[in-house]
Amino acid sequence: MSYHLEGRLLEVCNCKVLCPCWIGEDPDNGTCDTIVAWRIDKGMVDGVDVGGNTIAAVAHVPGNILLGNWTAAIYVDDQASKAQEEALLKVYTGKAGGPVAELAALIGEVVSVERAPIRFNVNEGKGELAIGNNYYAELDPYLGATGGQTTLSDTVFSTVPGAPVFVGKAPVYRSKNAALGIDLNIKNHNALQSIFVFDA
Repeated sequence: MSYHLEGRLLEVCNCKVLCPCWIGEDPDNGTCDTIVAWRIDKGMVDGVDVGGNTIAAVAHVPGNILLGNWTAAIYVDDQASKAQEEALLKVYTGKAGGPVAELAALIGEVVSVERAPIRFNVNEGKGELAIGNNYYAELDPYLGATGGQTTLSDTVFSTVPGAPVFVGKAPVYRSKNAALGIDLNIKNHNALQSIFVFDA
């Protein structure tokens, strides 16, 4: 199994701005309820073209994010073909190895894997994420004095070493999953966007 994936990452959570997890510190509330979504703009997994799809993890993180033991529900874009779905799940469950396997290893338990309509619309750090009826977030970027997007670099949790992480907030963040114990409807908490290139 080999893969090449490139695209955009969006992460929202119930930490305040800015989420301490990205610099290896404990979450603001002791635990973290998050959604991480990967929009694959271009990608191949063992010969299967997976470009144009989104895969997301809704997760409860019981402490420091780097210590793992997350509990997660995985959502695959309902526009994906069966072959695309199988290919994406091989990568994002860690079975295909490589850098995504290191991320997947942080998940201790997967409570469900489902297909759902996913809308990932982020342009220059502004946009929205919707997964089915139970998950929705808006994203607004922070801007610097010259109008450019505020970024972090060389963070310990960056999915691509050296890639910029665009700092923002979520004017709206709703997430509801009984199996994960998540029921949120909050405003102006953390939102971060980055880019990724994964090769294995």
